[in-house]
Amino acid sequence: MAEAGFDIVLEGGDIVDGTGAPRRRADVGIRDEQIAAIGDLSESDAGRRIDVSNRIVAPGFIDVHTHDDRMLLCEPDFDMKVSQGVTTVVVGNCGISLAPLVTDVPPPPLDLIGDADWYKFATFDSFLSAVEQAPASVNAAFLVGHSTLRVGIMDRLDRAATNEEIKSMRGLLEEGLESGAVGFSTGLFYAPSQKAPTQEVIELSRSLKAFGARYVTHMRNESDQVIDSLEETFSIGREADVPVIVSHHKVQGKHNFGRSCETLACIEKHMHHQDIGLDIYPYAASSTVLKADAIALAEKVKITWSKARPDLAGRMLDDIAKEFSCDVFEAAEMLQPAGAIYFSMSEEDVQCILKFEHAMIGSDGLPHDEFPHPRLWGTFPRVLGHYCRDLELFALEEAVRRMTGLSADKFGLKGRGRIVEGDFADICVFDEKTVIDRADFDNPTAPSGGIESVFVNGRMVWGAGAHTGARPGKALRRGMGPLAA
Repeated sequence: MAEAGFDIVLEGGDIVDGTGAPRRRADVGIRDEQIAAIGDLSESDAGRRIDVSNRIVAPGFIDVHTHDDRMLLCEPDFDMKVSQGVTTVVVGNCGISLAPLVTDVPPPPLDLIGDADWYKFATFDSFLSAVEQAPASVNAAFLVGHSTLRVGIMDRLDRAATNEEIKSMRGLLEEGLESGAVGFSTGLFYAPSQKAPTQEVIELSRSLKAFGARYVTHMRNESDQVIDSLEETFSIGREADVPVIVSHHKVQGKHNFGRSCETLACIEKHMHHQDIGLDIYPYAASSTVLKADAIALAEKVKITWSKARPDLAGRMLDDIAKEFSCDVFEAAEMLQPAGAIYFSMSEEDVQCILKFEHAMIGSDGLPHDEFPHPRLWGTFPRVLGHYCRDLELFALEEAVRRMTGLSADKFGLKGRGRIVEGDFADICVFDEKTVIDRADFDNPTAPSGGIESVFVNGRMVWGAGAHTGARPGKALRRGMGPLAA
């Protein structure tokens, strides 16, 4: 009997469903926000039929590592994400969340996501409510940031928190979790949290278990002490009895090239005993605030923004130093506050981590940079085109799984990340032969190619190479699942 009443039918595409299973040819029927049917829908009624033959129909990509907190409120179209097939972002990474914090002077790296005007949410619920009142084009899941909590509670950040301060931070964290945050993030690499001992993080992370939430971390060290930092991360997860996710896993510094074999062996060993995840971006260069220790590890450094000298965004630091007649560290001081791209990893390590079957994909893009890292606009098509199709690191079905189903599972995003009847209709249609990133380090905001149409909660947000104007995204408060069938 024919299925009736679809809003949209995607006809004749090859479904790569996000589970890793082989592709299959079928139609997809969308009704309201849901995937209502999968199969032969040629005889069904539909408001609109779209021919997607010779195209891949995949779940919308889940960007598990972003700093898009402010973008949800100030640039809700999210062209840089929907143009590459992303339908859900996880915000609040690296210990940096826009809430809960009211401050006149957000210290680095909190200034990566907004100035004082944007740190105006005293509670996490008020931030989520603001997102819900003015929806974006993408869904968003939320992490509560450790550095944000420390800045809001402590009078000085160059020490461990007292028991009373931990209690106050825990209260804010639990308010965030009760409001729907999916986890707690730390950035132990950064100044606001560098002096936080492991025990402080454990005490805060103990709040997570009751909410089914996870601990997500930019570790203390991703270079010489990377193994020690992994061990610290896993000990926090064990003591708090919660899942852990290692953010943007990498090994930095030329003398550490090749150590990804060692780090992945360490991760895999601990995976036998506890719930561990990790993500990676597909580039051999990182990007964050301009820091001396990061400069020291890099073979070259490109400035992404500078409050002192905005005219120098996009320039190489060594060229700037020559013009200033000083070394790169002195030049960096003259540019502060500022951000940079650091070329400090090996391509071999990047590929080794990308091939690791447990590695999710996250962009770690910084949308507020004047001259951003190209990962902001190119991450997901780069995996599909360069690493999957051209270098054949993995099958297309595996690439899609690592951007969708695996990500949804690790972050508890119910009803997302798969092409399954009854789940939300977050869908990306792309041409596997032409999909590719076009953004590079000289032209970092070029939209990708081969992404043909993108649907969020059943509505098209990207098509024919342009944004449609639709903003159907949701604030994914923890526990939200698919609609009743």
